[in-house]
Amino acid sequence: MSNGQTDTLANVELFSDLAAENISRLEQRCSWKKFNKQELIIDRQADSRDVYFITSGRVRVVNYSLSGREVTFDDLESGIYFGELAALDSQPRSANVVALEPTTVATMTHETFRELLLEHAELAVRIMVHMARIIRTSTERIMDLSTLGANNRVQAELLRLAKSSTNDDENMGIIKPIPIHGDIASRVSTTRETVARVLGDLARTDLVTREDDRLIIHDIELLTDMVEEFRGT
Repeated sequence: MSNGQTDTLANVELFSDLAAENISRLEQRCSWKKFNKQELIIDRQADSRDVYFITSGRVRVVNYSLSGREVTFDDLESGIYFGELAALDSQPRSANVVALEPTTVATMTHETFRELLLEHAELAVRIMVHMARIIRTSTERIMDLSTLGANNRVQAELLRLAKSSTNDDENMGIIKPIPIHGDIASRVSTTRETVARVLGDLARTDLVTREDDRLIIHDIELLTDMVEEFRGT
């Protein structure tokens, strides 16, 4: 599809320091695609190597077990990119990516992506920092799966979501929109019923409250202590 006024890479965080003319040239080398809600963007094990830049919408990175159980890795918002692993190592895709709402992406070939990183060293460093963050998060989740019970894994996931929120009060987290029980369950390998029970317990102690479409964590330090007690750190 052809570029429209709303189709721009200017708001993609990876390119935040590039000059406008460089971004414009990159846009001309991209293909632009729109996806409907629940439409598959990337199929796991596909041979494609393109990198995807979300210019509007939201997607989920997810895999499925042989029994069909969903395992969610992350939800990505507008301004984020995905697909860089296959572009760099030429291996099959490692996960499915599904649109959570109507989503527009710019796709860049792996050849163009590699040329870009060679031309702009600062972008290569950003990619490495991004991957380091993913590795750290993955290591933490593996440890949680190995050392924490289901209830504490739910608490740990709420803590991660709360810490990633933007709020003036550093000891308060606002998770918006309120995550669906099934989504949290798929992230921490438990059931919807367990998630509901943990949220109910936290609400009864006023540590967590619901306000409209927000879930408010009132004391991040306390929730951290609850999780770390069982991590043994």
